[in-house]
Amino acid sequence: MRKLSAAVTLFLFWIVLSGYFTPFLLAAGAVSAVAVVAFARRLEVVDPEGHPVHFAGMALRYWPWLAKEIVKSAWEVTLIILHPRLPISPRLVRVRSTQATAVGRVVFANSITLTPGTVTVEAGRGEFLVHALTREGAASLAGGEMDARVTRNENVS
Repeated sequence: MRKLSAAVTLFLFWIVLSGYFTPFLLAAGAVSAVAVVAFARRLEVVDPEGHPVHFAGMALRYWPWLAKEIVKSAWEVTLIILHPRLPISPRLVRVRSTQATAVGRVVFANSITLTPGTVTVEAGRGEFLVHALTREGAASLAGGEMDARVTRNENVS
């Protein structure tokens, strides 16, 4: 199933990049996708880590929420930058991480860094050191909503 999913994904990527729908090019794309998957199979890289289809459900649930948080945070950072007094209160905070897997911790750390105004500085086993631009940004991370969402999605996948 994973190999079929990889071949279909590669073929769709081919179509998106090509933009042409002639029979020859569609056939060439299909053959290329199957060949790449065959080579990847021989190299033993079509595995849960190399092609994580089991995270598709998580992505469909989590990415829209993360996109909303990124836009909201970008707006807040923009207002701070445009404010004449530049009301920042930078700080380093330790944020607990409740994810059970390395992938879950990476998703959480990257989500923090993708959100404007926060950067994951250091990753430990059960916590991250995060630089926040404002007191409110640090408090929202301490609230744990992002951590809870990543952990919930990690367990469902």
